[in-house]
Amino acid sequence: MSSTNLLFVAIGAVSLLLGIGVLVAAIRGAPGTDPKSTAMLIAGMMVTAFGLLMAGFAIAYSTGGPSDLNAEAAR
Repeated sequence: MSSTNLLFVAIGAVSLLLGIGVLVAAIRGAPGTDPKSTAMLIAGMMVTAFGLLMAGFAIAYSTGGPSDLNAEAAR
């Protein structure tokens, strides 16, 4: 894994943890009645999903090999 991929995994992990923290704080509030808690709930879900996608794609990019889409056409 290159240093750039490690950076993306680290950013993803930090975003994931921050998103989960915001989700916990929002759930402790009143998400249906308090607009601030509702906004924090939505933002927490978005940041958590961003962190998962960032780390997941960085790991998949580092472990996957190159794709040759024209390999079947050459046969």
